[in-house]
Amino acid sequence: MRYIDLSTPIDASQWEPEPVTHEIVTPAEGARQMAKEMRENFNLEFDPADLPDGELLSIDNLTLNSHTGTHIDAPAHYGTRANYGDGRPRTIDEMPLDWFHRPAFVLDLTDAGVGTVDASVIEKELARIGYQPQPYDIALINSGAWRNVGTMQYFTDFVGLDASATRFLLDLGVKVIGTDAFSLDAPFGHILSAYAQSGDKSVLWPAHFAGRDREYCQIERLAGLDQLPRPYGFTVSCFPVKITGAGAGWTRAVALVDDED
Repeated sequence: MRYIDLSTPIDASQWEPEPVTHEIVTPAEGARQMAKEMRENFNLEFDPADLPDGELLSIDNLTLNSHTGTHIDAPAHYGTRANYGDGRPRTIDEMPLDWFHRPAFVLDLTDAGVGTVDASVIEKELARIGYQPQPYDIALINSGAWRNVGTMQYFTDFVGLDASATRFLLDLGVKVIGTDAFSLDAPFGHILSAYAQSGDKSVLWPAHFAGRDREYCQIERLAGLDQLPRPYGFTVSCFPVKITGAGAGWTRAVALVDDED
């Protein structure tokens, strides 16, 4: 079995609309901090000097949101009300784990340009690769956007899905749709420009808002989809971090490919 990393890093040195902070507490500082916390919280005393090299453990303190790096959007991310079930969209900690370890297929949209594609493009690409998706398959979109990770262009130049393309995949029984782009929708600038020209509210984040009518999850900010040896016949494992009540959770997405591939 070969493992292919499909994740982008959380890297405080890269440009983000909402900057990431990463404070590294050294092992020596960690020893002093632990001694202080043991004393204040548990009335226990120990001298950091008794430790090898005066060091205990390093600690990393990060400030970021749940949509930084490769992450999974839960239905609760799309709004407070759902038009299915009991009307309450589930949060990331409530999602069934079996959605996130499934056979997967990848669609090549690298020639699509900035904006969106519709259902006809998805249908043609499935015909080209000769694959009929099965219920609960994970659908992956290779837009080529991963090449711009760490730059402002990553957030402005990519292709997303329109409402028809999203619903087409959901009609096939797909529950998880992933993309290597910043969003499964078109770039914000493209969406707002289209709305200003048309006044049509249906162009406003249609891939996300489709999740108000149909329960599904998105994986955003994937990478390495070009390393997959073929468009299907592999498994993706992408369990989300269990954040209580959250609309998203980070994931280390990995493709599992048989050695014979």
